[in-house]
Amino acid sequence: MPDIRFTRRFSMAHRLITDAASKCAVPHGHNEFVHVTLRADRDITFGAANYVASFEQLKGRWHGFIDKAVDHAFQLNRADPLVQWFAAHEPERLPRLMLFDGDPTSEALAIALRRKLDAFLAAEASAFRCVELVLEETPTNAVIVGPDLTDAERTWDRNSWMDRADNSLNDLRVGEPT
Repeated sequence: MPDIRFTRRFSMAHRLITDAASKCAVPHGHNEFVHVTLRADRDITFGAANYVASFEQLKGRWHGFIDKAVDHAFQLNRADPLVQWFAAHEPERLPRLMLFDGDPTSEALAIALRRKLDAFLAAEASAFRCVELVLEETPTNAVIVGPDLTDAERTWDRNSWMDRADNSLNDLRVGEPT
């Protein structure tokens, strides 16, 4: 059974606050690629459609999430003072903040994206599962998440936005205290 792979490009901004001496403590951006490899849990029935699901069906919801939610989102540590600033001064932008328990590193983003994709596949009762997600931060740096998440990766920030089959990027509610 062939694996299915598709790629999406997006732009993002983030800053890391845990290491105050890091150059990444200043908000900055990257143009990134996310590559997803899916494998069907059942075989193709040859002689008719010759696929388990169409590319359109497989990538539609995922590409919509990347294009509408992830592209140009600002990734922040939930404890970053900028979250409070946005809540006080630009609350309408809160849905565009992608928030993490800890710094929004490429590793954290790759795990979050993988869990979001898993949520989409589960919600659709898809015959496919993700066997690899590759996040290219730069042309020379990438994070690879394989077929099985570790217990730590599955339980980190459990039941948060990354586990819901929707376009949410955080668990904030406009008008509620952050």
